[in-house]
Amino acid sequence: MRTMIANLVLGVGLAGAAFAEPAAGTWKTEVGETGGFLHVDIAPCGSSLCGTITKVVNNDNQTIVGRQIIWDMGTDGNGKYSGGKIWAPDTDKTYRSKLRLSGNTLKVSGCVGPICRSQNWTRLK
Repeated sequence: MRTMIANLVLGVGLAGAAFAEPAAGTWKTEVGETGGFLHVDIAPCGSSLCGTITKVVNNDNQTIVGRQIIWDMGTDGNGKYSGGKIWAPDTDKTYRSKLRLSGNTLKVSGCVGPICRSQNWTRLK
């Protein structure tokens, strides 16, 4: 009985921690030049946020499923995140990145030198 109660308390505590981070969840990227898009799971990893590709849609490059796409993203508060990196599969480049959450839209932007890109991702769950 004690074990069951302890597991219940632990489960509720971990669920609360997962929901404490507003940007945590599964996101759909914008459609890229190839007509495909990604599903990305964003979750806390240590004291920052990380994102992992969980699905590739309308693109033959399934080898990137499971690859980390966002890492070292710091939480600034009020739905703003910065200081992290994002990998762009279409160019195979890593950009300095920041995120901005507004409802169920996550604006993802990044720069390599003077070249900057951005997308609006949509929350799936």
